[in-house]
Amino acid sequence: MDAAKKRKLRLRRHRRLRKKVIGTSERPRLAVFKSLKHFYAQAIDDISGHTLASASSLTPDLKEAGGDLKTAVAVGEQMAVKCKEAGINTVVFDHGGFGYLGKIKAFAETLRKKGLEF
Repeated sequence: MDAAKKRKLRLRRHRRLRKKVIGTSERPRLAVFKSLKHFYAQAIDDISGHTLASASSLTPDLKEAGGDLKTAVAVGEQMAVKCKEAGINTVVFDHGGFGYLGKIKAFAETLRKKGLEF
């Protein structure tokens, strides 16, 4: 399967997921995106259209780590800290059309270990 078709199918899954997942200020949507090199996460209030907290592997301490599983875990720890600082305890998880395995699963489990509820 070529890359364009894979991307199209992932976006179709993401649109289908977004019909059901809506974030509020009390329970924001935790959106995740991964590329081959980096990992990104945002806590989003869809009602007001604001990002409440964000973390990515582009921060200086994680930038040279690469796109492996350890990076996803490190971004998860970073995101948990930022969510706690913003007063966020519960979130709605939006895996962005990616399968719930590998980096996405490790990221989610790290957030749960750090005290965030899904």
